[in-house]
Amino acid sequence: MKEFMDKDFLLSTDTARKLYKAAREMPIFDYHCHLNPREIYENIQFRNLGHLMLGGDHYKWRAMLSNGVPDALCRGEASDWDKFYAFAGTLKYAIGNPLFHWTHLELKRVFGIDEVLSEKTAKDVWDKANAMLRTEEFRCRRLIEKFNVKVICTTDDPCDDLHYHKLLAEDKAFKVKVLPAFRPDKIINIDKAGFVQYASLLGRVSGKNTLNFQDMLQALESRVQYFHEVGARVSDHALDTVPFAAPDYAVAQEAYRKALCGEALTALEIETYKTCLLRSLGKMYKERGWVMQYHIGAMRNNNTRMFERYGADVGFDSVSDAEIAAKLSRLLDMLDNEKALPKTILYCLNPKDNFVLGTMIGNFQDGEIPGKIQFGSGWWFNDQKQGMIDQMTALANLGLLGRFVGMLTDSRSFISYPRHEYFRRILCDLIGKWVENGEYPADMDTLKELVRGICYGNAVEYFGIKVD
Repeated sequence: MKEFMDKDFLLSTDTARKLYKAAREMPIFDYHCHLNPREIYENIQFRNLGHLMLGGDHYKWRAMLSNGVPDALCRGEASDWDKFYAFAGTLKYAIGNPLFHWTHLELKRVFGIDEVLSEKTAKDVWDKANAMLRTEEFRCRRLIEKFNVKVICTTDDPCDDLHYHKLLAEDKAFKVKVLPAFRPDKIINIDKAGFVQYASLLGRVSGKNTLNFQDMLQALESRVQYFHEVGARVSDHALDTVPFAAPDYAVAQEAYRKALCGEALTALEIETYKTCLLRSLGKMYKERGWVMQYHIGAMRNNNTRMFERYGADVGFDSVSDAEIAAKLSRLLDMLDNEKALPKTILYCLNPKDNFVLGTMIGNFQDGEIPGKIQFGSGWWFNDQKQGMIDQMTALANLGLLGRFVGMLTDSRSFISYPRHEYFRRILCDLIGKWVENGEYPADMDTLKELVRGICYGNAVEYFGIKVD
């Protein structure tokens, strides 16, 4: 029997172990996350382990609620210690859940703590970690540097002034690039509450009129250019369902007018508006050499009571089973046909769509940019061992795994970087098994080159962001 999480954790073959030696030395290019740039600039000090480990982590909250933990001990007003103790008591039930692995990787790699977290060990772990968190070496910047992170792309609203990104760019003492990523969901979601107020805000921030659709597009492009000047090279879209209708700008303008006037929209008007806007944004990204990301297939805010209490992104989202293939094909084809399709990463939340995306990316490669259209890493509910294996296996079966841009944290936590280790171990084990089964030559130079590319090098080349 192997020891729990030993040095060969998840590495089941000699080839896998050799490959991981190459993978573990690679830096991290975190091209999609939800870290707060203000907290990075201010180099915040975490008040305790509960604050660091549980704050904003909806994965942990879901598990705790499933264990019968009262909501007050998740998102409520309970003390950090009480919340941490409740999480420690939940963890033993999470066998097979990535939370069990992530948590213990965090304790090992961040704090050097090897104890298995439970109610019995919680106080000892709490005291040891808190003693370290009081030192300068455990402020948030040092935690980032500890994992050899080279680039962080945050997720930012078009109306954000990017003040802290600018300050970080001027701070020569911090070598990690912290760049904004453009997330225009609020202006795309014409059918959601708050749209009118957001359109008005976009006008004020851009200094442009947003009373009609074409003027709003100009305002939006001014924000794309502003982001570009601050260093953005990435956009991100939450396409919970994929929209597509014939791109009729007269219909889009009428939909925009009706929305501003508070009139009801038809389904066709909504889809036409979204299609026209995504078309225009794609052109803006293409002109600037950006990477466009589509995160597809979330069913959000399912629990009305909890949404009204806490708002979005607090642990009440799930996987959608909507069909995506036909409309996604038409959306990408429209951009490609106009030579306006930027480098694009497609993520699916429902694993039923792995083969949809795995084959869709092959339709729009241009023969000029390696891996121009990417099948993105296992995302959200797929960000676990089997989900990663399924995503990479589908990509390998249907495309080029060797051109994959690899892992991202997609996290709000400053100690999520051990998830890259988790991914790298799974990657090396997957490839190692293929090699030892005689499915790929045991050419270690080539294999290490492939692994290093997937872990880091491919992302550097793909995003075109210069790193030190």
